[in-house]
Amino acid sequence: MDVQHFLIDENKPLVEAMSQLDKVAKKVLFVTRNGEFVAAITDGDIRRWILSQGDLDATIKNIANYQPKYLFEQDKHLAKKKMREFSVEAIPVINNEKKLVSVITWTDEIATKQKLEIPVVMMAGGFGTRLYPYTRILPKPLIPIGDVPIAEHIINRFNEAGVNDFHLIVNHKKNMIKSYFNEIDKNYEINYVDEDKPLGTGGGLSLLKGRVNSTFFLTNCDILIEEDYYKIYKFHKDKGNLITMVCSLKNISIPYGVVEIGDDGEIQTMKEKPELSFFTNTGMYVVQPQVVNELTENTSIGFPDIIEKYQKKGEKVGVYPISEHAWMDMGQHDELEKMRKRLERNEA
Repeated sequence: MDVQHFLIDENKPLVEAMSQLDKVAKKVLFVTRNGEFVAAITDGDIRRWILSQGDLDATIKNIANYQPKYLFEQDKHLAKKKMREFSVEAIPVINNEKKLVSVITWTDEIATKQKLEIPVVMMAGGFGTRLYPYTRILPKPLIPIGDVPIAEHIINRFNEAGVNDFHLIVNHKKNMIKSYFNEIDKNYEINYVDEDKPLGTGGGLSLLKGRVNSTFFLTNCDILIEEDYYKIYKFHKDKGNLITMVCSLKNISIPYGVVEIGDDGEIQTMKEKPELSFFTNTGMYVVQPQVVNELTENTSIGFPDIIEKYQKKGEKVGVYPISEHAWMDMGQHDELEKMRKRLERNEA
């Protein structure tokens, strides 16, 4: 990969670094000042900044590590050893003028990911009213994105991470869902939980009592998260959370000039087409089995309401932030088409 893809100026905003990290897909960028290599910034640095309530409008120089690991050109042969020693995915190589001349990354043979061996629960029973008329014919989990239904895309990603145990909570057109997955070749196990009446995005979990007794991922059936699932799981365990919500950065441009009016009726501030940045719930969580065991059976409740209940009780509910590019949501027609085009590009 061209070394320029790894470079970012220290005065660039945080959100630009998040976007560039997605494109590089190596979880690290190298920071420059007047063209010289001065620092490194990783997805972990950004996540820690966000979780410490750091300002999303901050620049990279507020967050980057100004004591980075690097090698001089004459020491390139030590790269693999140093990456193991420092537990990094890429190491910069600089010349005597502190200019970045190359970046050495793990090869596919050397890079190893830890396997995720916990269950995944998918909420697959909704009516998908936002996707009419498609869902008049197909249940939402079977709506194709390319040649593969969205639910299978989700399952395949978890399966690639090591998951072999899936639980689908089904209701609307459930026999179609069962028939599809019973017919395809697969190297994982799917268990179906029949929801006889709609129980909301959380109530259906009560039907899993006695079936799921370990930490598990909970996901909606209409989203794709392109992130290291093991890293999300480890974060959840390290923090000791009861629930961890995966949240995505969202940037929205207001297409108008925004005016704030003071108490005296005069203009206080004016912002021309401002951009708002905030985090939103993706619909993916890591959950402790306690949540399942404490649910009232056959009672409709949304999962956000469950979270709010535990927050009031003082339980630890955390957030794992991801970039906007790492979340794909097909819940509406325009987003479905964006997801299809993006997956086609990725496969190509």
